[in-house]
Amino acid sequence: MKLKLRGDAREIYRAIRRKIESEIRVSEAKRFLDNFEPVSDVGEILKRQNYLKRAMESVSEEVEGLLLKVKPIKFRKEFLGDRLLVVSEDEVEEAEKLGLCMVSTEPIEGYDIVLSTIGYGIDVELKPYEIAPELYIKPLWESRDVLEALARIFPGGAAAKILRELEGIEDVMRRNERLENIEEIIRRYESELNKRIEEKLERFKLTLSGKELVEFLRSLRYGDVEAILSKFSSLNDDIIEEIRKAEEKLSQELGVAIEVFPRDYPVEVPPDVVERLKRSVERELKIELYMRAREIVPRIIPYIQGLKEEIERAYELEFILALKRFSRGFTFPKIEEGGIGFIKGRNLFIENPQPVSYFVGSAKGQFKGIQESSVVILTGANSGGKTSLLELMLQIVILAHMGLPVPASEAWVEPLDEVFFFKRKRINYGAGAFESSLKSIVKALKGKGRKLILIDEFEAITEPGAAAKILAELLKIGVEKGFYIVIVSHLGEDLKKELPYARVDGIEASGLDEELNLIVDRQPKFGVIGKSTPELILERLARKGRGEEREILMKVLAKLNNTYVPTQNI
Repeated sequence: MKLKLRGDAREIYRAIRRKIESEIRVSEAKRFLDNFEPVSDVGEILKRQNYLKRAMESVSEEVEGLLLKVKPIKFRKEFLGDRLLVVSEDEVEEAEKLGLCMVSTEPIEGYDIVLSTIGYGIDVELKPYEIAPELYIKPLWESRDVLEALARIFPGGAAAKILRELEGIEDVMRRNERLENIEEIIRRYESELNKRIEEKLERFKLTLSGKELVEFLRSLRYGDVEAILSKFSSLNDDIIEEIRKAEEKLSQELGVAIEVFPRDYPVEVPPDVVERLKRSVERELKIELYMRAREIVPRIIPYIQGLKEEIERAYELEFILALKRFSRGFTFPKIEEGGIGFIKGRNLFIENPQPVSYFVGSAKGQFKGIQESSVVILTGANSGGKTSLLELMLQIVILAHMGLPVPASEAWVEPLDEVFFFKRKRINYGAGAFESSLKSIVKALKGKGRKLILIDEFEAITEPGAAAKILAELLKIGVEKGFYIVIVSHLGEDLKKELPYARVDGIEASGLDEELNLIVDRQPKFGVIGKSTPELILERLARKGRGEEREILMKVLAKLNNTYVPTQNI
């Protein structure tokens, strides 16, 4: 059963989630946090704790960099317009459901790959990986970085085995990648060819008779380059040999025999020739890729489910590592009866917080000898950390019910059914605010169950005299029902008279520092009503004041001379 979070408790929970999620660097791993919503069941909480303890101990931080490379591998079904599937009439409907290519009962001209279940072209079964093996192979090939990372995280697993199978298709995939840049490749070969031919022409020496010179000039006049070159067969042969060598090298690079360069100078392949060549090579590579993929895909299919499981495990590892980063210095709390307490707790949302120890309910460990009470009134200095202490207790309670470590050196939490947090709002209070707050607290006191109720300065929304009486009666009801209640209030003395069994604790300010900031010990003093700080605020204002303003403040301070001594002469 889920722990019910009421009032502002839900916002604290959302803030905790955001803080944990900020540590998760792979977005797909964030959903694992959904498995750790706060629950009331002790068995489930302990089960989560045991799982996380083992997982955090076993996961190695050495895999952090590898986990960042793990992304989903999507196998998409898509129409392949380069192939025809010829089937018998009773197979048409089943074949069309696959949605992978054109389906017909007779051969049709114009398709690069003709597949068939009845004897035409390449025989296949009606299985997606037989008809379109590239739909499995290409995503895996394009995700080799993911597979390599998984193979290092899980040696000998599915990803490692798939990588070994993909080696059988590497050459055709590399050639396919180069095909995409075929125009750039051909232009590079053109440039290199023309450069070598120019060098040969520069080194070529020619001796001509008068008649040969006339014929040469006539050829130049009419632009008959072929006639010119025919006069110099050795040079022509050299140029053709250079072109032949270039084509041989290009054929090796593309993996297909081609003749593309014209046998003249300067060498220049027209764009339409490049496009025709690209289509021709592309068709050959498609067929080769299909045949290679069809050969290896049956060996890969058995590992696909294992691959998906490895990806899921990798996301889980990232989630565990994120929790380790988030909870560095934390501890797993004891889940047991007897209230809520913690030693050296640190508020998650305060930078470099002062560690604080506190409890409500049974006094355990170092709290032995301190008054036990299910209702605690926290008093003391303004800006002393009372609200932050309530938030800290709530953070520890929520994390404990999530099954996670808590920010303390030691902690114990009684499993609860509901948690209420009524935080003081920074608004102008009126009759409406009082009515709304009163209804919320009454609602928290309704019914039965294991509850923790945290209230921040209820009296701020009504008259102090009325507030003490109202609060006392409300707290009595909570005590009678066995609820745990911690309330921040400046009415410690009044409430103590009404509730002698309640414990009143205090946070005190001891003075002002050199920058006139309050010097506060955030650790509450148990059983002591905390002194408020108006006199310190007066002193600070007086020391900063000038002229008549300073004089007014000094007169007010003079009234406190019998009970208050300034931290230094003003």
